[in-house]
Amino acid sequence: MAQPFSLQPLLEIMQTRTDDATRKLGQLIAAEQSQRSRLQMLEQYREEYAQRMRQATAEGITRLVLHNYQDFLGRIDEAIEQQRIAVRNSEDSTKAGQEQWKSQNKQLKAIDTLSQRHDARERYRENKQDQKLQDEFSTRKYGTADPQDQ
Repeated sequence: MAQPFSLQPLLEIMQTRTDDATRKLGQLIAAEQSQRSRLQMLEQYREEYAQRMRQATAEGITRLVLHNYQDFLGRIDEAIEQQRIAVRNSEDSTKAGQEQWKSQNKQLKAIDTLSQRHDARERYRENKQDQKLQDEFSTRKYGTADPQDQ
């Protein structure tokens, strides 16, 4: 009978941790993409608004209206800078998540390699034991045969 892998509980824990790290990394990547999308949207909105200001300026506007355009563009620029910070933070989180995943995956592979080696040793031992039993059976069957039959 095969001996169970003594580190099986650890292998299962490492598999769970790796699965969790994989899920978390997926969430971090999705969050980063969302942050990038928001930044792109803000930059696009800023460009559209700046275009409207240029068009209005070409058509002639009052100083107050121009000041309002410039003030609003300043607020959009602040929002863009804050969003860039959010993107950088999200990138850092994603990188940390990737490192965590790599670490968990490396540990899982190490334990899995031990498990595979254990399984190979057990198969070898069982095959050797089976061969020994077959040899004994053959020896008994042919070794105890009546000499007249031969």
